Amino acid sequence: MRRVRAALIWAALSIALAVPIAAAAMSPLLAWRDPVYITAGFAGIVAMALLLVQPLLAAGYLPGLAALRGRRVHRWIGAMLVAAVVIHVAGLWITSPPDVVDVLLFRSPTPFSAWGVIAMWALFATALLAGLRRRVRLRWRTWRVAHTSLALVIVLGSVVHALLIEGTMETLSKAVLCGLVLAATVKALAHLRVWSGRAASR
Repeated sequence: MRRVRAALIWAALSIALAVPIAAAAMSPLLAWRDPVYITAGFAGIVAMALLLVQPLLAAGYLPGLAALRGRRVHRWIGAMLVAAVVIHVAGLWITSPPDVVDVLLFRSPTPFSAWGVIAMWALFATALLAGLRRRVRLRWRTWRVAHTSLALVIVLGSVVHALLIEGTMETLSKAVLCGLVLAATVKALAHLRVWSGRAASR
């Protein structure tokens, strides 16, 4: 019974990750884009998909990836998330440097740009915080609250950023993915009780 349940969980997660990417790959808008722009766009889509995995790992919901193993994979996925965002921004920079400068300086007229930049800086801050935790000797609870607070900013900023963009992502699959990311994040936070003064056992 446990094996069946585990298989169903992994199958559901695989479908949730694959469908938005596959739908975007069939977008007719790709015919008008150059390879660098397409790569940048799909790096952003992959980053959005990875955001669904992170809270599931943090709360130990994925079969076979609980406790220490889950935390290790959580760090690896975090590194992949940073790399995907770097590729996303770098690709857009190559295609149009002035537009990227305007976005980074919050001068872009497109509302989705600001949300994306906020999420990006929060992601980089989270990665930096994770890398320096032992060096700066933060208390575990202080680090956890800071890490989770930044993660919330990343999720909210990324979801709004994605929903406001009318691009290669198919509308329904994008909305479902964003909803799943939000639901998984809220569920994980409720389970872990980060701000309650006591953490849930893993």
